[in-house]
Amino acid sequence: MRRHEYAGPMALRAMQDLATRTFPATGYRHIGDLTWNGCLSLDRVDACPTAVWTEGDRTLAWGWLELPDSLMLQVDPDRTEVAHDVLAWAEQLAWAEQAAPGPLHVEVAGTESHLVKALEQRGYTRAVDGPFMACLGRALTGLPDVPRLPDGYSIRAQQDDADVAGRAAAHRAAFGSTRITTARHARMRDTWPYRPELDLVVTSPAGDVVAYCQGWYDEVNATGAFEPVGTHPDHRRLGLARAVCTAVLHAFARAGGHRAIVYSRGDAAYPAPKRLYESMGFTTYTRTHTFVGGPGGKAP
Repeated sequence: MRRHEYAGPMALRAMQDLATRTFPATGYRHIGDLTWNGCLSLDRVDACPTAVWTEGDRTLAWGWLELPDSLMLQVDPDRTEVAHDVLAWAEQLAWAEQAAPGPLHVEVAGTESHLVKALEQRGYTRAVDGPFMACLGRALTGLPDVPRLPDGYSIRAQQDDADVAGRAAAHRAAFGSTRITTARHARMRDTWPYRPELDLVVTSPAGDVVAYCQGWYDEVNATGAFEPVGTHPDHRRLGLARAVCTAVLHAFARAGGHRAIVYSRGDAAYPAPKRLYESMGFTTYTRTHTFVGGPGGKAP
């Protein structure tokens, strides 16, 4: 077994190979979710060191540390012992990078019992309060028709540079964030497994991009994922998100998909998106938990 270290998620395809193999067992870490997170790390690679553990050409595990104190990881359930290697790597690196070391925060899904066991063995404790993600899914059968939009609004794929810029601007407005620039969105569109027919936007009567649903498709598991979905604040409560998400569900089905998933905040502090997805036939199949420990926390 070998460990390969990188600045930023440079080994994205190796990480996605493990995500594809592991997804049927855990329903977590969809390949599109990894590409989306990779897009968010562009131009800040020094803040997100990663490591990948391999045996021959097979990926056994990976760790993705968002400095100073947040770890994403995935480990092959058939090689549970490697989880300790990933956690030890992250603990050592987090300790070295923090001037005043605090605890490490690790998010895992409830279906990742092998990771929960490793964390508990190393003295991590499960956080009781705070945000968490609900993992929701639905079959791509019996899909409703795409709802009719208000007059002048339409759904389509992005067609030109103006649409790409508009899509990035709509995301910034929807989430009050500056992280998705036109350049970042354009680079993400060049990253596997992006497919333009799954990244749909809603345009207003004035021709502006005002809502969107970005879909990602895993052909091996015949599963599509939404990541992200947003609506400009000036165009909410018009049914735009429901309509564009339904259109992407139909696009997943045309691609040969059997199932769709979405990760949505599950805590009471941010309930609206989850209510929308549940009204579209999605149900929760697991949720995330945050474990706290390692450097500056409870000693492993």
